[in-house]
Amino acid sequence: MASAFVTLSAAAQKQPAPVKKATTTPATSPLKTLNDSASYAIGVSVASFYSQQGVTQLNASLVAKAINDVLGKKTVLLNDHQANSVMMKYMTQAQESKAKPNIVAGQKFLAQNKTKAGVKTTASGLQYEVIKEGTGSKPTTADTVTVHYVGTLINGNEFDNSLKRGEPISFPVTGVIRGWTEALQLMPEGSKYKLYIPHELAYGPNDNGPIPGGSVLIFEVELLKVSGKQ
Repeated sequence: MASAFVTLSAAAQKQPAPVKKATTTPATSPLKTLNDSASYAIGVSVASFYSQQGVTQLNASLVAKAINDVLGKKTVLLNDHQANSVMMKYMTQAQESKAKPNIVAGQKFLAQNKTKAGVKTTASGLQYEVIKEGTGSKPTTADTVTVHYVGTLINGNEFDNSLKRGEPISFPVTGVIRGWTEALQLMPEGSKYKLYIPHELAYGPNDNGPIPGGSVLIFEVELLKVSGKQ
């Protein structure tokens, strides 16, 4: 067996088999005209936008039909009101699905956090602890407040900080997220509280800048001044 192997190997070395060169066919782009390119660019733009909103599946043939129906001035299957209603419902479900991991993590965090000494929980689910209790008046929904604050996520990532900007911020008590509106009315002027705000009292399942949808928000808030309605 060994000699036969050597013989075959030697023969192969003397008469090497011809190597067939690989042939490649250059890809042909379907973008022949400016209209083709613009059409594809619109598709990329729309798909990218909705992908960022949490949409992962669409019926492309129906998307194309809708475009052709509108551009061809045909009768559409959904009027403007129906289309807006469907999109609102669909986007809400998409955002909730995208935010679900954050919502679950937030619920777990709040369940553990409320058992800590000094943490109080209101009927709405807002959690807070008093760092310093002021002696001034408490704001009402008719008032404007001036505060310093630091905002973080439950993983410790900071998303806003008025102290780093070097100046406090003033706003109406009702001009902020629900968790803030509720918490501010608990705080006497001069107080500093730490707030733990469920996503339902913040931005819900929707992304908001650096804040992912479904996030629990943690704030250290110092109430510097309560002013009458401005």
